Amino acid sequence: MSKPLKVVQIGCGKMSKYTMRYVQEKGGEIVGAYDINPNIIGKDICTIAGGKETGVLVENVSELEKTLKKHKPNVAIVTTMSLMSDVYDVLMICAKNGVNAITTCEEAFYPWNSSEKLTKKLDKVAKENNCTITGSGYQDFAWGNLVTTICGSTQKITKIKGKSSYNVEDYGIALAQVHGAGLTLKEFDKEIASADNISEEARAELIKKGEFLPSYMWNVNGWLCSQLGLHVTHQTQKCIPQTYKTDLKSSTLGLTIPKGNATGMSAVVTTETKEGITIESECIGKVYGPYEFDMNEWTVMGEPETTVIVNRPPTVELTCATIVNRLPDVVKAPSGYYTTEKMERAHYRFKF
Repeated sequence: MSKPLKVVQIGCGKMSKYTMRYVQEKGGEIVGAYDINPNIIGKDICTIAGGKETGVLVENVSELEKTLKKHKPNVAIVTTMSLMSDVYDVLMICAKNGVNAITTCEEAFYPWNSSEKLTKKLDKVAKENNCTITGSGYQDFAWGNLVTTICGSTQKITKIKGKSSYNVEDYGIALAQVHGAGLTLKEFDKEIASADNISEEARAELIKKGEFLPSYMWNVNGWLCSQLGLHVTHQTQKCIPQTYKTDLKSSTLGLTIPKGNATGMSAVVTTETKEGITIESECIGKVYGPYEFDMNEWTVMGEPETTVIVNRPPTVELTCATIVNRLPDVVKAPSGYYTTEKMERAHYRFKF
């Protein structure tokens, strides 16, 4: 780019340590940063991302709308929460002010099948103000384009089956809580699993109202079907608690999870399509015990059958690198809520 890419960082927790540094290393400029944590508000961003002092101080997110015009960013990176309802207000502020935005919010990856009402509102305002809103991250690579690349080398597909695991300790307290980490099995059944023990009609009504709580793979399966040109006829999800054989200490939750309590959950989403291809995907998010590690495994069944396994992927860094490499894509994408299965695959960028 002829001029430095100007970026604002919204959410200055664990992920921003990487996103801000990666932006700077690629020649971009962090012109603003926002958070709600009083312990970091007012501090130079170098205290989070490292390096020399920049003069850019973390501001209270309540100042976001007032100061966006001052910062004049090309794009905002939002690394906060996991649900559209949680990031909607911040994304709407970006949309109203004509600021492109990309978020690590997992539901934002393909929110059309879980939170259509909020997504349509963002889409409308973003189009009115000529900017793009999207979601990306680890799933863009590991659960999305990696899978569809394999599909591109397959003559006939009968089923796509995937399983991925990650340590909720790496992503902050909000994500750990969404996974039920620390709950008793009775609490897990009541607060997490019971949400899926409903009819299709009831689920459709929750989606219509914007009250459905999707697991990550719910949105991933929608993304995959969209890029592959498949038409969904039926989709279900089931959340299963994960436990460990001994007590486990969680630094993120600030407690020790007793033996037998939920350390997190496995969410299995099964999607049937008009074309006869079934997608069964599982994500396991939990507090890891000793010797457990991240894993990503996908099999495309058919002719030929292909399996790819990635052990110990650096999930946090992959998430942040994908977000940063996607920034120019977001800037040049059509206005509106434009999901990444419609964009080119994320490219490595030495410099912006």
